[in-house]
Amino acid sequence: MTSNIMPTYNRKPVKFVKGEGVHLYDSDGKKYLDALCGLAVTSLGHSHPLITETLRSQSEKLIHTSNAFNIDSQEKLAKRLCQLTGMENSFFCNSGAESVEAAIKIARKFGHDKNFENPKIIVMSNSFHGRTMGAMSATANPSSHDAFGPILDGLLRVNFNNIDDIHESLKNHNDVSAILLEPVQGEGGIIPCDNSYLQTLRRLCDEKKILLMIDEVQSGFCRTGKWFSYQHSNIQPDVVMVAKALGNGVPIGACLARGPAAHVLKAGMHGSTFGGNFLSTSVGLKVMDIMRDMRLCQHVNKISKVMHDHMDLKIKPLKSVSDIRQCGLMIGIQLNDVCTELVTKALEKGLVINVTKEKTIRLLPPLICKEEHVISIVDILEKLIRDNYG
Repeated sequence: MTSNIMPTYNRKPVKFVKGEGVHLYDSDGKKYLDALCGLAVTSLGHSHPLITETLRSQSEKLIHTSNAFNIDSQEKLAKRLCQLTGMENSFFCNSGAESVEAAIKIARKFGHDKNFENPKIIVMSNSFHGRTMGAMSATANPSSHDAFGPILDGLLRVNFNNIDDIHESLKNHNDVSAILLEPVQGEGGIIPCDNSYLQTLRRLCDEKKILLMIDEVQSGFCRTGKWFSYQHSNIQPDVVMVAKALGNGVPIGACLARGPAAHVLKAGMHGSTFGGNFLSTSVGLKVMDIMRDMRLCQHVNKISKVMHDHMDLKIKPLKSVSDIRQCGLMIGIQLNDVCTELVTKALEKGLVINVTKEKTIRLLPPLICKEEHVISIVDILEKLIRDNYG
């Protein structure tokens, strides 16, 4: 059947029609264990009754006005996010990419306020920040840069987790206004940076009066066992980008800032028509209530250890597996060979997964997973890997 949808995705031959908890159901009634949760979005599972009720009740009252007026749920959500992150204020938008765009504008304006003619932002190799023009420019993807270039000027790319590269870049450029990175590179294959790396970046940024901007779009909201993954390093960024799990499927993002970064943008400098409206911020508040009440970080730490131990037993010994990287419930299983075909083969077995960088099985299961769910994920994957790659 001919589709009127632009062919920007390689869609799989499955149509999901219903979700419940950690499971999805397709149009034929087949049940799937969701080990991807919409790319770290539906962390509280599908059709959560409290979120469903929030959507219903808020939609009956008011969905949208505009940011020309005060929105009570937006103010409350901003306060909650700032309390958790240590930031001072928040700009609401609709996605992770938009939150990165806001951060880039903050960095640029911050540099101009320091009289930099062309403020520079240090960005990382193997990174992913989104597909809008600024976020795509910051992302380390040469094919996208070639297709859509010229990319944003003023970006200095260094090797991720290499502090010598940072020193060299700062030595060669005296107009750096910010450093932008993911503490755990998700699209890059679940690759975390060292705690000492983040701590050294914080010290250097303090010394040079540079903004440290942390992209927590995929790694935030308890996924790594802390509310935000940078908290494992006991540092405080200047700008934090969040999205994905904050809405559990309802589009929402936020760019949070503190210190000088919090006061860079003035009225009229940036905006978003739908950002922070009544519906999305009401859901965001409910998501955070549920995560708090469930003690979700503690649960992730407990259940991720179960998964780690079972992977050590079943998957680590496989000769086709070269590495397993795990940060809470962000898991990358790297194979020696290209394994993109496993996505479809896993669907046949009733498991939803993702492959990134061609050789890394990426798992982002719902944070509400129970022991039997993570064991099932590992058991199915062990058989798939063994049957296809030995």
